[in-house]
Amino acid sequence: MKKKSNRDVVKDVSRSVFIAKLRRLADALESNKSFTIQIKKDRLYIPADAIVSLEHERSGKQEELEFQISWERK
Repeated sequence: MKKKSNRDVVKDVSRSVFIAKLRRLADALESNKSFTIQIKKDRLYIPADAIVSLEHERSGKQEELEFQISWERK
């Protein structure tokens, strides 16, 4: 199997695209199902048992909220 390289990508999307992806993710989490999403040509498979967390960062006048999902590739 080909080794995946490290990656740190941020992709800006429209509000409607963000909402649609977030809604699909919420539905998958609520149903305890896996979730697949594509970000810049890379298709990600998120298993149903992935760990979910919230992160808040503050620096000066800037605030950031991240909804995070983590898992180990198999």
